[in-house]
Amino acid sequence: MQISIRHTIETTIGEGLPRAVQHLLLTPQSSPVQDVKSWRLEAEGMDDATGFIDAYGNRAHLCTLTRPASRLTIFAHGIVETADRNGVVGRLERDPVPALFRRVTPLTKPQGAVVEGFRAQPRTGNKRIALLHELMARVGEVLDEAPAQSQVQDGQSQAQGQARPVVAADYAHAFVGAARAFDIPARFVTGYLVPEDDAAVALHAWAEAWDDGLGWIAFDAMLNLCPTERHVRVACGLDGLSTVAVRSVPAASAGSAETVEITADG
Repeated sequence: MQISIRHTIETTIGEGLPRAVQHLLLTPQSSPVQDVKSWRLEAEGMDDATGFIDAYGNRAHLCTLTRPASRLTIFAHGIVETADRNGVVGRLERDPVPALFRRVTPLTKPQGAVVEGFRAQPRTGNKRIALLHELMARVGEVLDEAPAQSQVQDGQSQAQGQARPVVAADYAHAFVGAARAFDIPARFVTGYLVPEDDAAVALHAWAEAWDDGLGWIAFDAMLNLCPTERHVRVACGLDGLSTVAVRSVPAASAGSAETVEITADG
């Protein structure tokens, strides 16, 4: 499937700053599941931005602005051709060792309601993939019954008693936490999803878990399926905090606004 993506982010970074730095994770890379035909980032300072591969194997950019405007617009756009490999991403060239992704973070603490009942289930050899599929289905069952949450998400604390909708990142965090509870390396993934019908479009999130035979296998617990040609992979990390699309230093003073447009051809 050939997918065209146009992603615009507007961020308020404060008045009168002498300097600001933007760390961007907005560039997909070619892999066994996708071929990046073209991709471009446009923003103030991008011509002099430093591009590098970060500790998780992502293509990152560091953009330093002197005397920046208070409002920064970032535009990411390009064309990616995807393939359906039943979620099998395999082994990627710039990947760190899988054991790194056994580390539990505050956002990926295992949920008892998800992992209970699976403690005695085999998790090695050809039994691992079956366990991961069952965990994905269980995450969906548990979170589908929780229409709102009040927790730390993407670095922002919810006010006490203030509920927010359950989003794709919650499903991904719950799956990653469940897999790590069974000593299976798992990581949080951000990317784009071709919408069905007239559904709203935004950055999506899912997870990948390690299998010694197949390598990394992707699981989208929100949709209860292994990612298909509708998914475009952008970045991975320990959790949502390590895969934030735009990280501002100093921190953005008033949040950001985003629009994503996605079209697909066969």
